[in-house]
Amino acid sequence: MSEAVKKILRKFEGEVISDKMDKTVVVKVVRKITHKKYGKKYLSSRNYKCHDETNQYKAGDKVVFAACRPMSKDKRWIVTGKVS
Repeated sequence: MSEAVKKILRKFEGEVISDKMDKTVVVKVVRKITHKKYGKKYLSSRNYKCHDETNQYKAGDKVVFAACRPMSKDKRWIVTGKVS
C-alpha cells in the first residue's frame, strides 16, 4: 500500500518580484484571509526564494513552485513552471 500512496508536495502560485540573483528568483505569494472573530477579509503576502536553474523567469512572471530539498539557508523551493 505504501507504493500507491503519493508523496504530498506543497505547491504555491505567485509572481516573480526579483530575478537579480544567479539561479534564484524571489516569488511573492498573496493570500486572502478571513479574520476569525470579525469576519473581515484581508490580504497577506510572503516572499519565497526559489531555485531557477536556467535563469529563464523574469520579474512580473506568474509561476508555480514546489517544495524541494534545502539548497541554501533560505532556498527550499524550486520553480516548476510558468502560469499562462
